[in-house]
Amino acid sequence: MAQQNIIIGAVNAKNGDNLFDAFTKIEANTTETYATTAANAADIATNITDIATNAADIAANKIDNRIIVRQSNIATTLGGVIDSTKVYLIDGIIDMGTISAEVPAGGISLRGIDAARSQLVSSENNYEMFTSPVGGSGSISGVDLSFDTIGTNSRVVNLVGATGNESFEWSRVNFNNCNEIGIVNNYRQGLEENTGRFGITPTLTLAGVWAGGYRCTTSITRGLASQGTGTIFKAGAGFTMASRFLTDMNVDLNTLMSFTDFVPGNFINSSSLQLQGMIITRNGAFEPNDTNYTPNITASNLVSSFKDNIGLPNTFVGGETDVATEAVTTITTAGTFVDLNAGSWATQNLVHFNSPAGGQLKHLGSTPREFTVFADMVLDSTPNDEVDLKLVIYRDATTSFEDSRSIRRVINNLQGGRDVASFTLRASVVLNENDYIKLQVANVNATNNITAEVDAYLEVGER
Repeated sequence: MAQQNIIIGAVNAKNGDNLFDAFTKIEANTTETYATTAANAADIATNITDIATNAADIAANKIDNRIIVRQSNIATTLGGVIDSTKVYLIDGIIDMGTISAEVPAGGISLRGIDAARSQLVSSENNYEMFTSPVGGSGSISGVDLSFDTIGTNSRVVNLVGATGNESFEWSRVNFNNCNEIGIVNNYRQGLEENTGRFGITPTLTLAGVWAGGYRCTTSITRGLASQGTGTIFKAGAGFTMASRFLTDMNVDLNTLMSFTDFVPGNFINSSSLQLQGMIITRNGAFEPNDTNYTPNITASNLVSSFKDNIGLPNTFVGGETDVATEAVTTITTAGTFVDLNAGSWATQNLVHFNSPAGGQLKHLGSTPREFTVFADMVLDSTPNDEVDLKLVIYRDATTSFEDSRSIRRVINNLQGGRDVASFTLRASVVLNENDYIKLQVANVNATNNITAEVDAYLEVGER
């Protein structure tokens, strides 16, 4: 029994030691946990401070000059008072419904992600997406977005310039399913770069006085309504343009639409309607003799400069005057030049030129100025006489004549009654507005008369 008690005591003593060790370890672990927790709390506090600092930095560095336009806020962004100091970022395909954006005198700037992901659309009838207040609007510009105003009698814009010094500018913008792009009145200039017109009848009307010009490059028009009528570019009320209208559009028209209905009176300067590098078809087919492409103006009009087009006539500045009936040029003094006469002269292919008198070709435009002149003449006179043929230029600026090139030939002594010499004269000249050219002849060593034979001609063409 005593031995048993000894064993139990030993066991209890050992268990007591183990229990003491356990409490000691718990105490140590608790102290460590408290220390770790305190350290973590300090780290958390530091992180919170860092987050607050970063938030302050973000707030300080955020982009303040943009307003993001979403479907949820359309009534208070584009439908509210426009802030001309901000850029309106179009986030998504947004249905404008009946909401219009009134463009203030300070203008509006629109930006998107791209033409597929940033769109302003409305299917309402008789709807205008961008309008002007009383007193007029400022400039409008857009990049990387699309517009769709499919409703009857609806349009994207109806704008009047506040001062006449505004711009209308679009880059990487599509006009999809627009019955009308709209009316832009009394703006200074317009610019389109990489734009597309797709569907229905996307007419853009230019109205009022434009002190600058309009440039539409790298642009395409396709998929117009099959029975749509009207024109792509329309002259509105009082439209005049002081600078050029230039486009190289790739366009396929439907059966009835024209490309433009401009008239010569819409342009102040010569050669300022510049359709250059275009490709134009109707229902996918080339129709170069289609007069309805530009029904009120031709490639030969003074304001036209149609160059390097496919499917559309081009402008070739110049002309020709020919001897239609013969008449004697009387020589009274040897070696003295006189105008080459003919019974009558006939003209042909006069483009930016006219003929104020027989044998004269007058430049009516201000550009181009550099020309090549060519004369092919057969002159009849007395055998062995030396005859000079000379090109003369009248300078309107000085109201005086200027000698250009001359050549000399000897009249051949031929059998029969026809004693002639052939003259081929070529010269490069500069002709300003209202300058003209003519030919003169001189019998160098005699006073025998000279006759220009039928079909002799003088022609001029731009270099």
